[in-house]
Amino acid sequence: MIKVTINDSQLRQAAQDGMDAFVAAFTDAIHQAIGGELTADTMAELNSDQITLLAWQTLHDEVMDGGFVQLIHNGYGPFIFKNPFAKAVKMWGMRDLSKLIYNGHTLYLKYQQVIERECTDDEFMALFEQCPEFDDLDDEFVEQEEAWTEQIARYIDEHLDRFATIENK
Repeated sequence: MIKVTINDSQLRQAAQDGMDAFVAAFTDAIHQAIGGELTADTMAELNSDQITLLAWQTLHDEVMDGGFVQLIHNGYGPFIFKNPFAKAVKMWGMRDLSKLIYNGHTLYLKYQQVIERECTDDEFMALFEQCPEFDDLDDEFVEQEEAWTEQIARYIDEHLDRFATIENK
């Protein structure tokens, strides 16, 4: 396993800066520990909670930027929908997010081939009209994002040792 470390003073500052900064402190530390790129090899060096946190970050960043269609088009569909991410967040106590991911999985299977194909920018923009069923999922994610980020921050705080070693430097 790769050792993920966070400086205690940096973590305290992140906690003061809010839940987004607190969560980012851990995702940044994990990314730094794996050399900045999540691959099959680096994933094998992380524990399930660390991988789940990186999946959350990917889901969050992609959906907040361009929705589930963008997430899938950018190649993250298998990472989110073909791994036990929904089960993991359910185990973290996040039933609503888990349900959203399971619903997204159903749509992913329905539209996967259409969304994942190579296309021009105009063709990509047309995907949003071709796959309108994702709109409700996108809306729900945006509406719940703050609450879910807070739940994740709380989970991390209650299970620090599963995410990183806190060091005093």
